Amino acid sequence: MVRALLVRGMLAGLLAGLAAFAFAWGFGEPQLNLALSFEHHLQHMAGQPHDPELVSRAVQSTAGLLTGIVVYGCALGGLFALAFAYAYGRIGSLSPRATAALLAGAGFIVLILVPQLKYPANPPAVGDPETIGFRTALHFTMLGLSLISAVAAVSTGKQLARRLGGWNGAVVAAAAYVVASVAAMLILPWVNEIPAGFPATALWNFRLAALGVEAVLWTVLGLVFGALAERQFSSVSANARIG
Repeated sequence: MVRALLVRGMLAGLLAGLAAFAFAWGFGEPQLNLALSFEHHLQHMAGQPHDPELVSRAVQSTAGLLTGIVVYGCALGGLFALAFAYAYGRIGSLSPRATAALLAGAGFIVLILVPQLKYPANPPAVGDPETIGFRTALHFTMLGLSLISAVAAVSTGKQLARRLGGWNGAVVAAAAYVVASVAAMLILPWVNEIPAGFPATALWNFRLAALGVEAVLWTVLGLVFGALAERQFSSVSANARIG
């Protein structure tokens, strides 16, 4: 069963990657081009030569972007399938579709939305190259704290559900996660390395596009995998009744 779910997870990840690529190409690439134009303008004003392109922008924005997102989607789909195999039946009597939707929503919030609220994605020309290691470490620290907080909140919610009921336990768990995440955001340092003159609209649109790519990816992954998993479980149940 796990092998069958893994194959379906990778297939769902492939379809999710294609959908995310379409969104990234349509909404993300124009914002990236604006940021690159600003970066080239700064280099020109400083009398610096443009950095040579090892891969042309035409390839980066098409085949390169497609390959990267699809590979990422397939890998994420495989991990998602393993998480589903563990969670199904352990979080109440939810159907495969509902379980997949819940996991996709939780994964997007915990792994993408909360870390990016603290450390949002930045386009080229935003951020000091000398601090990229420090900024990367901060982002992964926030991601780790968000994940730890989520695991602790789920564990607490399951324990409270026995005494307070499932709904009340879930509400307390969600509140505990929010409090822990906000505390982590307040403790970790802020990073503000936006150069003077960078268009605020371009920065905002780039960050929305980056978040939108992930939202499309996780949404399609949850919906497609949920449909495939439900069909798989229905087929197994039908075969069991026949046997």
